[in-house]
Parts: sequence; structure tokens; C-alpha cells
Amino acid sequence: MDTFSVIGQTLAAEFDLPDAATTTRIVTRLLVAALLGALIGWERERGGHPAGLRTHILVSMGAALFVLGPWLAGVETDALSRVMQGIVQGIGFIGAGAIIKQATRGTETIHGLTSAAGIWLAAAIGMTAGMGREAGAIIATLIALVVLGLLPKVVDAGMGDNGTDSAGNGQGG
Repeated sequence: MDTFSVIGQTLAAEFDLPDAATTTRIVTRLLVAALLGALIGWERERGGHPAGLRTHILVSMGAALFVLGPWLAGVETDALSRVMQGIVQGIGFIGAGAIIKQATRGTETIHGLTSAAGIWLAAAIGMTAGMGREAGAIIATLIALVVLGLLPKVVDAGMGDNGTDSAGNGQGG
């Protein structure tokens, strides 16, 4: 065996190049996670909210990859469950960074809760896509787009001119 053959075989083993079917699954799952994260991120960025397109893509793809890696390594289901618990906790910390509490003249306002929830959802969608449950990830994304895009318009239509409903309640945060 010549040197180049050894190098080629070593690289193939080092990069753990799978068969065509497994490669297709990996690429499909990561692309679906990226696309769905992009849809949510685009909606957020379009509205000028923190945590936009790139953040949601990276969170969704990262979550998918954290699920794909153990799956490719043949990790047992209980170990994968622990990985997923870690993702949820870690994303909670990222989301907490998006939440801002401001107190001025005795009034407190909280901003960023929806952005934090969007980041959390993007991770869940990424995990779902990474597990090969793309249909569930797509359905969740479509529902999220309705909640983020359509629901505020419905709520605004039910508010009066001064931002309160007929009972005098404000829109909230």
C-alpha cells in the first residue's frame, strides 16, 4: 500500500465518512434545521427584534448537530435524552441574555421575552429536525410563524386607540 492510499484511508476513517444514505440524512436534517431557524429568525429580524436571522439559524443547526452527533456515534436513547436536557438548559441561558428589565420612575418594563422564547423554540425545532422528525419541525415552525406574525395583528385589532382593550388592560409584554 502506497503512502497516498494510507493517507486517504486514514482521512476517511478520521472524518468517519458514512455511506450515501447516511450522508443524505445528515445533510437533509441540518438543512431543514437551518431553513426552519431562518424562517423564524427572518420574521424576528424583519420586525427589528433582537435575535434575528443568524441567531435562529445557528441555534437551530447547533441543536440539530448536538442530536445528530450522538446518533451517528450510536449513543443509547437515555444518553441522548441527557444531551437534549443539556441543550434546553443551555438555550435557557442564551434566552435569559435577551431579556431586559427596565425600571423608570416606578414603572417596570420587560423586553425580550418573545425573543427568548423564539430562541428556545428554534432549539426545539432543531432538535426535532436532527432526530429525523422533519414533519413535526415544519408544523411547529408554521405555528410559530402564525403566532409571531398574525397574532400581534389580531391583538392590535382588538385594542382601542390608546393601546388598551375595552376593560382598560394594556397589551402587556
